[in-house]
Amino acid sequence: MAKDKFDSSRKAEAEDFFDMASRYYSDAEHFFKNQDDYVLAFAALNYAHGWLDAGARIGLFQVKDSRLFTVDD
Repeated sequence: MAKDKFDSSRKAEAEDFFDMASRYYSDAEHFFKNQDDYVLAFAALNYAHGWLDAGARIGLFQVKDSRLFTVDD
């Protein structure tokens, strides 16, 4: 299968990775930021990006920007 094609059989995995990223983002925005804990908010944002980056790296998400994700252009 070509690297740029979406593999619909892995949709559940992609949804799981996206859910984890969304939860970390939500924690950063709604929990840590509201407690003025900007260090943990920033850390949670980095975890969120890490989930998206990992998903992109293993082909769950179609990403073509190697400046933001660890993928080959």
